[in-house]
Amino acid sequence: MKQQITVFGYGAVGQPIVERLLARGDRVRVATRRLPANLPADVEHMPCDVLDAADVRAALAGAAQAVLAVGFAYDSRLWRTVWPRAMTNMVEGCAAAGARLVFIDNLYQLGPQTTPRTEDMPLTTVGEKPVILAEVTRIWQSARGRVHVAALRCTDFYGPGVTVSHLGALAIGEIAKGKPAQMLVPTDTPHDFAYVPDIARAAVLLLDAPDEDFDQVWNMPCAPTRTPRALLAMAAASRGCTLRVWGVPLALLRPLGLFYRFAKEVADVGFTWDRSYVVDGGKFARRFVFDPTPFEIGVPVTVHAFAGGRSGGYE
Repeated sequence: MKQQITVFGYGAVGQPIVERLLARGDRVRVATRRLPANLPADVEHMPCDVLDAADVRAALAGAAQAVLAVGFAYDSRLWRTVWPRAMTNMVEGCAAAGARLVFIDNLYQLGPQTTPRTEDMPLTTVGEKPVILAEVTRIWQSARGRVHVAALRCTDFYGPGVTVSHLGALAIGEIAKGKPAQMLVPTDTPHDFAYVPDIARAAVLLLDAPDEDFDQVWNMPCAPTRTPRALLAMAAASRGCTLRVWGVPLALLRPLGLFYRFAKEVADVGFTWDRSYVVDGGKFARRFVFDPTPFEIGVPVTVHAFAGGRSGGYE
């Protein structure tokens, strides 16, 4: 009998993970607050709020492994409470169930860097959201010996179904409609982006990995670093149109944040845009013989998905 895997979240990342698991015959349970309208009929759904410890324990009943692929509104005031609570619930729930956990993580907790980000960099003390995620990291790391956790640290997402992203609905999504792309960050700063189908593929590789590959961090491999403008030009070319893009200079983010909360939250992690942002995914690529999808493939696929009406957010 195939193992039971509980996937917490069925948004832009959770859905493709579930699809990959189903395609190979795994028993999958999806745990979200509400029943997703597009959940396949043969997938078990369990109502679950990851902020409720009892809900998490119930969703993990009988599970051998779990994937945490949830997202919360992009607001440090909310993150300050929900992320530590969610991770504590997940760690304690997995420990009680004897389940391993693959955590779809972030890289903010490494703070400002001038070299490619590696797994062994220290946790930062700079910025509201970075400090919160540093605390979350310490929560699961302190559970070593009681539960096996593998953190897959991902930079900004892009791909089919990814609307809440710098390359999401307002950028590639607008190009798909023949409109100018809009970005709340500089368009000419080299920046790594992770392709969501690749994240799903990497998550499943970790689920299949031995315990020796857990209790550590893995950086998600990305295609070679490009600027947002270069990727948006690729998107426009795939639609046979000339790129038109509107971006916000980094210096305007904090003033803009005085009356637009999202701009303030982006400014909080301004170190991801005031210099080249490069992630070293070599450790994962070498261990799992993993080649990320080239932008020349991923970007047109994403444009086509937006043009065809496939979109999604986070749950």
